[in-house]
Amino acid sequence: MTDFNHFIDNLRQRFTLPLPGESAHIRMASSSRLKFKLGPNEKTRQSAVLILFYPHEGKIYLPLILRPAYDGVHGGQMAFPGGRKEREDENLIRTAMREAQEEIGVRLTDVKVLGEISKLFIPPSNFYVQPVIGYMEKRPEFYPDPREVDQVVEVSLDELLDPANIGKKTLNVRGTEVEAAFFDIQGHTVWGATAMMIAEMIDLIQSS
Repeated sequence: MTDFNHFIDNLRQRFTLPLPGESAHIRMASSSRLKFKLGPNEKTRQSAVLILFYPHEGKIYLPLILRPAYDGVHGGQMAFPGGRKEREDENLIRTAMREAQEEIGVRLTDVKVLGEISKLFIPPSNFYVQPVIGYMEKRPEFYPDPREVDQVVEVSLDELLDPANIGKKTLNVRGTEVEAAFFDIQGHTVWGATAMMIAEMIDLIQSS
């Protein structure tokens, strides 16, 4: 637990400095994203995700979710718990917290927020996503909503920091071939916006 507390203290201090932002994102950006360079527009919707650290068996973990397979643009993909901002959400931190509670059942009273990393535009769904970083002092009990979550994947920070788990490959995305960098996490391909958020998170940790 001492190591976890030290990790959290360092990360909290790192939030007093400028964020890595695009310099981190670009490492994991797909070929289509680099080619078209699209940005938010008048119809873009605000959303947020929660990156939630917790200690377990002497290591640091965070949860990713596998979305159920459906016809939407993010069906069957790996992601952080999160979703669109609702009218009752006073800010995007609240959005991230509420969505994490709804999707994976974490108790919000146990979550402490450290800060926000760079917002990221997702062209296929026209969402502008705010990643929020928080932590819990012990491993949460997960109660995934089966309508939103096919599986909760608990990922150790060691897995994300291991360069052997990073690669590039061609993906077929709705009939179009896309060259994408990805994280290979327990047999799951984590790419796109989620991979770009992880890249910035890694830069933040390694410079803290």
